[in-house]
Amino acid sequence: MVATIVASLATSLLPSFVRHSPSTSLFFTTLRSSSGLRFSFAVAPLCSRRAKFMVHTIARSTLGLTQPANIEHPKISFGAKEIDVAEWKGDILAVGVTEKDMTKDENSKFQNSILKKLDDLLGGLLAEASSEEDFTGKAGQSTVLRLPGLGSKRVGLIGLGQSASSPAAFLGLGEAVAAAAKTAQANSVAVVLASSEGLSNESKLSTASAIASGTMLGIYEDNRYKSESKKSQLKSVDILGLGTGTVLEKKLKHAEDVSSAIIFGRELVNSPANVLTPAALAAEASKIAFFHSNVLSANILTAEQCKELKMGSYLGVAAASANPPHFIHLCYKPPSGPIKAKLALVGKGLTFDSGGYNIKTGPGCSIESMKTDMAGAAAVLGAAKALGQIKPSGVEVHFIVASCENMISGTGMRPGDIITASNGKTIEVNNTDAEGRLTLADALVYACNQGVEKIVDLATLTGACVVALGPSIAGVFTPSDDLAKEVLEASEVSGEKFWRMPLEESYWESMKSGVADMVNTGSRQGGAITAALFLKQFVDEKVQWMHIDVAGPARNDKTRMATGFGVSTLVEWVLKNSS
Repeated sequence: MVATIVASLATSLLPSFVRHSPSTSLFFTTLRSSSGLRFSFAVAPLCSRRAKFMVHTIARSTLGLTQPANIEHPKISFGAKEIDVAEWKGDILAVGVTEKDMTKDENSKFQNSILKKLDDLLGGLLAEASSEEDFTGKAGQSTVLRLPGLGSKRVGLIGLGQSASSPAAFLGLGEAVAAAAKTAQANSVAVVLASSEGLSNESKLSTASAIASGTMLGIYEDNRYKSESKKSQLKSVDILGLGTGTVLEKKLKHAEDVSSAIIFGRELVNSPANVLTPAALAAEASKIAFFHSNVLSANILTAEQCKELKMGSYLGVAAASANPPHFIHLCYKPPSGPIKAKLALVGKGLTFDSGGYNIKTGPGCSIESMKTDMAGAAAVLGAAKALGQIKPSGVEVHFIVASCENMISGTGMRPGDIITASNGKTIEVNNTDAEGRLTLADALVYACNQGVEKIVDLATLTGACVVALGPSIAGVFTPSDDLAKEVLEASEVSGEKFWRMPLEESYWESMKSGVADMVNTGSRQGGAITAALFLKQFVDEKVQWMHIDVAGPARNDKTRMATGFGVSTLVEWVLKNSS
């Protein structure tokens, strides 16, 4: 059932609960104001054309009485200019330099034209200071100097390594610029590459976009759950020497839209399970459709509706929790024109995973970080948010999340139970901690039933994939070479790291059950592969399908924060499929 809400509703209200009442045909949503009050609305379905509201305030009720602070995200104005770097006026002039750019002649003078010009205006102090700081342009190096003689108050040198040509390198440049701006409490920054002469027009566009994205993501800090936080002072970023014009301006706006969606995804994953329940995740999804109602619709299925669809695999996982499951389905349709491709993005949405009766115990079990087990869902919903803003033509996209918790209680799923998925296949549960694939099974069947041609699912599915590929690379599993090519090409634009893994069919032998069609876990060896083979059992053979295991890159263990991994690549993949 699709909900409509009057457009003039204050944007400061944040949805925190959504449910549908079949008996009244009303769609109920609760929204929370910045002051902490919550308002409940009963909303008529879209087909009635007229939404009637019943409004009343209710006391907020969250375990631990925790609510995220209503912190406004930094608003940065990005611009592209073609001016002399020496004439730019502002707080920091940041110069991205390679190791080659830092080469000096026998007189210790820069050979690079931009660095030489700046150094001459500074009376040789830039070359001298870089030598004293032992700055050589290596990737990860940066130094910010306060030197008189230019329009800018400070000059920053940021290392790009031996060469810089990938989006990841320029994302890193933007993040380093953001770090320098934070330290200096800068209000305005300009970014220029010491060497940009060899870049094509297309490369200049992608480079500027990556710098803008990196800066926006780097300046962002998730302080919603801290009692005190510092506010960023950065208001404007000028990108110099990479061109001007409407095409570049659109590219920068695209970077802002995608970065905003990545931040949204990060905030979902960072939110603790006592705040981000399945109902709250459904509310966030509904909010996306609400604010982009001209292209997005929302359908939130209750447990009863899922039961009618015979989703025994998904409901088996959800059975132990006091927080009911919410099956999320957003649908994007372009505002006009024919639809040439139908796609589905499916995300694992476990808002908390205790492991069930096979409870996570012992060192390395990471039970305390299991709020991140919905990172696949966060990527899918982040992509929905970005695409709602970008509005690509020629493509219909379904965003599907089977959201629930995996808990322990007398009503919960037990090891040895046999559950039945919505395609009729039976599963012997030999490990309740392999629950994500059980929820995805019914989500994939549901996705196929939408008439889509291609499906990509994302899930923090296996520790085995982290062992194989480490913390920063996602594993890609698909029987389709064409789909693999599409997604890997999209990742080259996004700068995210993926690696295609084998779908070794002979490993399925370890997934056979004596009493059911299959078990839900196989042997320890090749665990990421057998998990992917399990999911394959729930995809129509006519549908191109890919599984992406994001267990490694979904979270940065150093910062103990979410990364928003997957959003950018999903958006690029959808755009490649649009007209």
